[in-house]
Amino acid sequence: MSRVTVQLPEHFPFTATIPIRITDLNYGGHVGNDSILTLLHEARMQYLHSIGYTELAFEGVGLIMSDAAIEFKGELFYGEAIFIAVAASVTSKVGFDLVYRIYNSKGTNLVLARTGMICFDYAAKKVRPIPAPALNKLENRNENVE
Repeated sequence: MSRVTVQLPEHFPFTATIPIRITDLNYGGHVGNDSILTLLHEARMQYLHSIGYTELAFEGVGLIMSDAAIEFKGELFYGEAIFIAVAASVTSKVGFDLVYRIYNSKGTNLVLARTGMICFDYAAKKVRPIPAPALNKLENRNENVE
């Protein structure tokens, strides 16, 4: 069985700094695999906020996660401030991937991840195309890297 691998983009236009909480730890004394999705969710919300959106207010549609891939590279511990770099990659007319690089203050990769996001009309319970203004922001945000 092949292992999950996450391909990283050349540039990440956004980085969130998030402290590891005691509630993120498992019985092994490090961040549990279930907490990784919570950390990614926080980084995703901060990224969306940085371009003027939320998961429920994305130019008239919402967002729903269609899939996730996580590649563990190292441990994360209580009290450590981690950095989660985020980049978007449009994959279809209805969705895009967010790619995440979680690393520590030494620059060591700890987790690489990807979440597939689909535009969704929650009232109609239907998939919708990425709205043009949102598509423009996603594509331009990755090009305007400092």
